[in-house]
Amino acid sequence: MMRSPQGITPQQTPIAWLRQNLFSSWLNSAITLLLVVIIVTVVGRLGLWITTEARWTVLVDNWTLFFVGRYPAAEQWRLWLWLGLLSPTLGLTWGCLATGSHRWQRRSLWGWAGLAAAIAGIPLPWFPHKLGLAAIAATVPAASWLAQRCRGQAWLRFLPTLWGVLFLVGLWLLQGGLGLRPVSSNDWSGLLLTLATALISMVCSLPLGILLALGRQSSLPAIRWLSVTYIELFRGLPLVTILFFGQVMVPLMLDSEWRIDRILRAIVGLTIFLSAYLAETVRGGLQAIPQGQFEAAAALGLDLFQTYRFIVLPQALRISIPAIVGLFLNLLQDTTLLSIVGLLELLGISRSILANPAYLGRYAEVYLFLGVLYWLCCYGLAQLSRRLEQRLTPQR
Repeated sequence: MMRSPQGITPQQTPIAWLRQNLFSSWLNSAITLLLVVIIVTVVGRLGLWITTEARWTVLVDNWTLFFVGRYPAAEQWRLWLWLGLLSPTLGLTWGCLATGSHRWQRRSLWGWAGLAAAIAGIPLPWFPHKLGLAAIAATVPAASWLAQRCRGQAWLRFLPTLWGVLFLVGLWLLQGGLGLRPVSSNDWSGLLLTLATALISMVCSLPLGILLALGRQSSLPAIRWLSVTYIELFRGLPLVTILFFGQVMVPLMLDSEWRIDRILRAIVGLTIFLSAYLAETVRGGLQAIPQGQFEAAAALGLDLFQTYRFIVLPQALRISIPAIVGLFLNLLQDTTLLSIVGLLELLGISRSILANPAYLGRYAEVYLFLGVLYWLCCYGLAQLSRRLEQRLTPQR
């Protein structure tokens, strides 16, 4: 019977751990050696290709296009300002969500410090980009350390509000608020467009999904059937169909004087699609709440609204966090479908770069880079959700 590997205990040496988990029998030893040979071969071949055969000039020459696309170069300081405001907020949030494990806290700080050092070594076309990214990455662990030292302070409770304010201020700033030169959303592309559409859709779809989940359980037939119709209709449609309808059919149905922004139409389509799936996920969390919780709330004199707000929904959302984050990750990856309807998100701008005769055949370098970017975004979101789940789970 095979056992899952266990972590190294303080009384156990690394050699003893290897002998217990990887070389406990002749079969485990053979499998371990086979996997080692495969991993060394693949990693060695990949490392040789990365260091000797790959031509990374396609990334260095188009660094700005990958990240901000056609956003005007003279206005890109707005992005740096927004990132500069978001990085300490992210660090404070990361520190607040840290568990009591000092080992995890040290690994987290070393991880962010390593990211800052890696960014400093990236061959960017000019020094200020490198310095700015490294400084932003270094700000996160510093703010995380401050949050851990100030845990319990009243001002840390305003972090969700701060996130909301920074989110709205950032979008306003990028579009030309504060009397700045307006920048059309048509100039948004690359990673900027990918993250903007994904994050806005996530923020808008979660409350809509919660309302639909509550509506599906409503005792009022009209509300219940409207919620069921919405959920079943949009869960049965492919996302690309909804995006095509928003980009092609909606303009044909409107008067020529009415023109809805293309990115706004894409965000609405993503929100409609995601909210239908979130509704079923949240409904599953609601059904996991025992009936005794409602009876206890009634005994305390709470009405239906107070029962759901203070007792039922917090527990249901905590139960649903892994599934909700899984849907968020799927949505982030599904933003690649925007390139099919003519929006130059990260994948779309990459195809435009590869169409340049100077970079023909550089598919492997570009798609490897895209894979790393998507993995970093998904991994960061997954880690934040994991810490949030651990933070909200009662200690036993």
